[in-house]
Amino acid sequence: MNLIPMQEFVSNPLSLFDRGWFLLTSGDYTSGRFNTMTISWGSLGTLWNKPVAQVFVRPTRHTFSFMESSPDFSLCAFPAEYRSALQMLGTQSGRDGNKLANTSLTPVGGDLIHSPVFAEATLILECRKIYADDLDPDQFKDPAVLGHYPERDFHRMYIGEILQVRGDPAVFG
Repeated sequence: MNLIPMQEFVSNPLSLFDRGWFLLTSGDYTSGRFNTMTISWGSLGTLWNKPVAQVFVRPTRHTFSFMESSPDFSLCAFPAEYRSALQMLGTQSGRDGNKLANTSLTPVGGDLIHSPVFAEATLILECRKIYADDLDPDQFKDPAVLGHYPERDFHRMYIGEILQVRGDPAVFG
């Protein structure tokens, strides 16, 4: 997996999140205390003159406590052959056991962060958290958005500075 300079990173962020999905992972690789979940909501861009990734996690998710206690997180994208593993990781909770054991995915240490990344990923974003805030339903300008929250379990938004991008340059460079 090659380092991709930020200025040379080319992607379709709508496709990466909505159709491709990411594994969002936070915690500490060395201690083995981390959790991962599949996400399809998020964005990539520039904020405060930094390259950033924006992700959303409901407080009811097991990953939420790891996002709260860890200074960083990773986003990993995978080839289509891992779609069923990502589906399972997005529907089963890590509270109930080691859900990664039911996949062929291999967590490995990140280069610049404590959170793990995955050996099988074709794209890895290593991110340092720089902001978090809860979504406020009073600020939704489109009433249809409330339909995503029948339990009123509004997401917390995390913004992470992208410290490093690694990937397959044939696909992402």
